[in-house]
Amino acid sequence: MMRYRENTIALVTILRRELVRFFRIWSQTLLPSVISMALYFVIFGQLIGNRIGTIDGFRYIDFIVPGLIMMSIITNAYANVVGSFFGNKFQRSIEEMFISPMPNSIILWGFVLGGVLRGVVVGVLVTLVSLFFTRLSVQHLGLVILIGFLTALLFSLAGLINGIYAKKFDDINIIPTFVLTPLTYLGGVFYSVSLLPDFWQVISRLNPIFYMVDAFRYGILGHSTVGIETSIVVIIILIGVLYSFCLWLLKAGIGIKT
Repeated sequence: MMRYRENTIALVTILRRELVRFFRIWSQTLLPSVISMALYFVIFGQLIGNRIGTIDGFRYIDFIVPGLIMMSIITNAYANVVGSFFGNKFQRSIEEMFISPMPNSIILWGFVLGGVLRGVVVGVLVTLVSLFFTRLSVQHLGLVILIGFLTALLFSLAGLINGIYAKKFDDINIIPTFVLTPLTYLGGVFYSVSLLPDFWQVISRLNPIFYMVDAFRYGILGHSTVGIETSIVVIIILIGVLYSFCLWLLKAGIGIKT
């Protein structure tokens, strides 16, 4: 019982530090994504969207809103964890955590939940901004919350892996720039995968972000390209794989022990 209490205090302490960190510098952690998404709504939703018309029976701006919200969740959840974990490595304060009685799982969840909360907070802010440009009618609120949380969790774990392997500040930008951004743009945010030729539809289904965007879009618009069960299973499997890999990395001391 005592051990449970100590672990709970440790988890809450790490999580509270993460919250204070990104709320204290909100102009760097929260505001940029909100402004960027507002520009997307204006340029793609209003200006270009009026020329495109409809996709799969929905106004173009309505079609892209779920994808843009998901994009903000992904980038912020990832960025929060990779930046925070590497910052602790750089300051060598992470070593104090590893010599403490805290289990590796508590360290992992402390950083990851911080990323989840930032991703969710930004996702909510972007959703509120979208209401200035269109009228959202959420079809499945529970599914929206579930997919948003699972996606933030998945990319928080991915951010932790990047933070573990990063050796310098430049390393924390390589994956977001050359991997995460292309996968996000090619995940069906701005177009319907069903419009692509058969070959490229198959290729799109190899992109995990496609399943997250598709399921999130179903939660809001009630429309999807693949089955919701398939999307949820893919996301959960990826979370299980990344979680196990993160625990192994922390246990082995990869990127931490010298």
